[in-house]
Amino acid sequence: MNEPRVSPRVRLHVDHPLGAAQTVPLERDQAHYLFGVMRMGPGDAVALFNGRDGEWRAEVAEAGKRGGALACVEQTAPQAMPPDLWLLFAPVKKTRTDFIVEKAVELGVARLLPVQTGFTNSERIRRDRLQAHAVEAAEQCGATYVPEVEDLGRLDRVLSARLAGRRLLFCDEAMAGEAPALERLRAEAKGEPWAVLIGPEGGFSESERRMLRGRDGAVAVALGPRILRADTAAVAAITLWQSVLGDW
Repeated sequence: MNEPRVSPRVRLHVDHPLGAAQTVPLERDQAHYLFGVMRMGPGDAVALFNGRDGEWRAEVAEAGKRGGALACVEQTAPQAMPPDLWLLFAPVKKTRTDFIVEKAVELGVARLLPVQTGFTNSERIRRDRLQAHAVEAAEQCGATYVPEVEDLGRLDRVLSARLAGRRLLFCDEAMAGEAPALERLRAEAKGEPWAVLIGPEGGFSESERRMLRGRDGAVAVALGPRILRADTAAVAAITLWQSVLGDW
C-alpha cells in the first residue's frame, strides 16, 4: 500500500520555466535557504511557481553549499492570475509600506505603482526590496502570480503615462461621511481594468483633488465615516473593489 504523499514544507518562487521532468537550477541564496537553513537534502519535496506555469511539486536532485538543482515531478495547481487591478500608493514608513505590498499580493492585484504626491513623506524607495517582499508574500500565501513593483513616479506623470483606458478608484478622506463607496461601485460594470489610488498620511493636496476629480473614469469614494491610516485604507479599498468588481 502506497504511503500518503507529504506536502512540501517549502514554497519557492523561481524565474526558470516549469514543466514535467524540467530541471530547475538554484541560485546561491536559494540553495543556502533550502540546504543551509531548512536542512533539506536529495529527494525532499519543494513547491515551485514562476508566475506563468502554475505550481509544481519538485524534488531536490542536487544539493550543494553554493548551488543545486530541483526536478519537477507534477503540477499541483494551475496558473491563477489576479484581476486586472493596479494599486497606486504613496509610500509611508518602511514597515507600513511593506505591509501594503504584502496585503496587496494576498488580496490579489496585478501591479504595484508607488507614487510621489505633494504630501508624500518618503522621497525614495528600494524597488528591489519591495519586489522581494512581494515574492515572499506570494510564497507564503499560496499565490502563483507575483505583481511587479514599479519605480516611484510622480502622481501626475503616472496618471498620464500609465493609466490610459483604466478606471480609477480614488480614495479621498475628505469625503468621509458622504455616500457609501459600496453603492458607488455597484453602479459600475465588471470586467474593466481598474486602479486603486491611496494617498499619503497627509492626504491629497487641493490641486491633486481637482486633477483627480477632473479625470475621465475616476470614481471618488470615502472608505466609511472614519479616516483610515494609509496602510489600512489600502487593504479596505482593495477588499471593497474585489468584493464588488473583482474575483471574489
